[in-house]
Parts: sequence; C-alpha cells; structure tokens
Amino acid sequence: MQISYLADHPHFIETLAPWVLEHWRPILQEETLEDRVDKFRAHLNRDVLPIALVAHSKSQVLGTAALRVCDLPGRKDITPWLGGVYVAPQFRGRGIGTALCNAVEQETKNTIKSKTLYLFTLDRQAWYRNLSWELLEPCLWRGRAGDIMFKKIEPT
Repeated sequence: MQISYLADHPHFIETLAPWVLEHWRPILQEETLEDRVDKFRAHLNRDVLPIALVAHSKSQVLGTAALRVCDLPGRKDITPWLGGVYVAPQFRGRGIGTALCNAVEQETKNTIKSKTLYLFTLDRQAWYRNLSWELLEPCLWRGRAGDIMFKKIEPT
C-alpha cells in the first residue's frame, strides 16, 4: 500500500466520490455526485490547504483523508483539521485508516508547521482515542451530537 497526494492520482476521484457520497447520504441528503466531485477537485493540492491524500495499491484506491483549514462550520477559530477520513468497507480492518491519519499528521508537521491538529467525529471517538486523539469539546453538526478532538503534533 502507498499513500500519495490525490493531486498525483486525480483519476481516483471517479471511485472515491460515489463511495463517500453514499457513506454520508443519510446526513448530506442534498449533496449530489457533482458536488462531491467538485469537493475532491478542490483538494488537488500539494502545498496549500485543502490537501487530500489517498491510500492505494497499484491502480486500486483504498481510502482517503484530508488536511483542511476548517472542517466544522462555525469553528474557524481552530485550525488545521483532519477531515474526510474514509476507507472503503472491503478494505477496513487493515490499518489503512491509521496510515492515512498518520500521513495527514506528517503533512501537518512538514507542510504547514502546525503543532496541533483537530477533527470532529460523530461516532468514531474510541477509534481516534486509540490513535492518541483527545477530547477538546462536544459539538453539534446538522443537529447531531459529536465531539471535537485534537492531537498534539510532535516536531520532527
């Protein structure tokens, strides 16, 4: 498995967009496939945010994660954010999500030189705690309870 910039593999968007759209369909009912494709295209960067990374094996995309300025409306006071962590169901349980999160942490350290990274999650708090994330505070997103979490990024 490799982790690369989505900017180096934009053809993966045609696979990722429907996967992610379907995953978030219960909450983002108004979002279209075109909206999701446009969001991925906005992440085709290597040195400015937002940056998307992809886990892949040869020509097969396995998952994605992003480094963003902000990932929760109303919380532009804290930055940067890990967001969009997604691994296709058939590839879960193999450490791909952990590898993607670690790669975003490295990107945070190397590209934007931030010492803290944030995320919000509706239901994956325990998984992130296992990756050394800590609770910052509870939050609401689209009427659903979740948590903002943070992780201190150690200098290289």
